[in-house]
Amino acid sequence: MRKFPLAALAAGCMLALTGLAHGQTSTERIHGDVVALHGRDLEVKVGAVRVVAVRLADKVRVSGRSASDLAAIKPGVFVGTTAIPQPDGTLSAVEVHIFPESMRGTGEGYRSMDAKRGSTMTNATVTSVAAVGARDTTTNANVAGVAASGAGRRITLNYKGGQKTVVVGPSVPVEMIEPGDVSMLVPGAHVLVTATKQGAGALTAYRISVGMNGLVPPI
Repeated sequence: MRKFPLAALAAGCMLALTGLAHGQTSTERIHGDVVALHGRDLEVKVGAVRVVAVRLADKVRVSGRSASDLAAIKPGVFVGTTAIPQPDGTLSAVEVHIFPESMRGTGEGYRSMDAKRGSTMTNATVTSVAAVGARDTTTNANVAGVAASGAGRRITLNYKGGQKTVVVGPSVPVEMIEPGDVSMLVPGAHVLVTATKQGAGALTAYRISVGMNGLVPPI
């Protein structure tokens, strides 16, 4: 059997790893306003002057978001919440969105996400809701602000294979989600585009949230 020097083997491994890295895709979240849609090519204005070009995937998912409130979080509804794990094992909600019955089961489960360092996403059914005071909420707002805004909610979420307890502060955004389509991508629409990027290649959007009635999707 022919023997290869360790240095040569190491170099080969490094080349293989480099090739894998170049073939990997990364996920990007783009907040901005629609400039134009030409066929499947979307232009989104980010900030004051930057315009980002995104190609719509063949099966891109478009949904609308509208503002709601804590009262809409009831037992039996299917929700998704971005949250931060707390030392006591609960989750502190950053945002809650409520799905219509037609979208029940969308992305069901618990997982980490890249919207904010250390954040998670839980898509599940609400099984219980309890009011909590300012001392029980764990949000990024100051205690005085929470107290002035009233009570938050402590909700129990059940999904296939697990359960989570989430504390929703009174200032946490709550949104209603509804199915949409590319006809909603009109100039001026506020959007959150979730896209993939292959190496140094173009961005491909596979999910787009569109703010309705002036709402700007925060996450």
